[in-house]
Amino acid sequence: MEISKRYQKHFLEIGIDRNHVHFLAQSVPRYSPTRIITVIKSITAREVFRERPEVRKQLWGGEIWSDGYFVNTVSKFGDEDTISRYVREQGIEQEYKVLHKSEQLALF
Repeated sequence: MEISKRYQKHFLEIGIDRNHVHFLAQSVPRYSPTRIITVIKSITAREVFRERPEVRKQLWGGEIWSDGYFVNTVSKFGDEDTISRYVREQGIEQEYKVLHKSEQLALF
């Protein structure tokens, strides 16, 4: 993925349900959560519209992403499993489908 290489982000899980995409990502501390979301949304939208220009015409206002998002960080209050479970439980469980899954990168 271009995003992973260029922006030092590692996607631990990418999943979908009926009308949502869920990313569980790991990044370096120099990027704010807002910056991470902005990069992911802008690059994925650009690539979808490049590959499938007809999609833009089918979207309300021509935008693929809504303004909203949820961000949490791994800390003593929540580990990767807790956050991953939260993400999966946001949609309808029977409709959630994992498109990509990998292991968390070790710091040392």
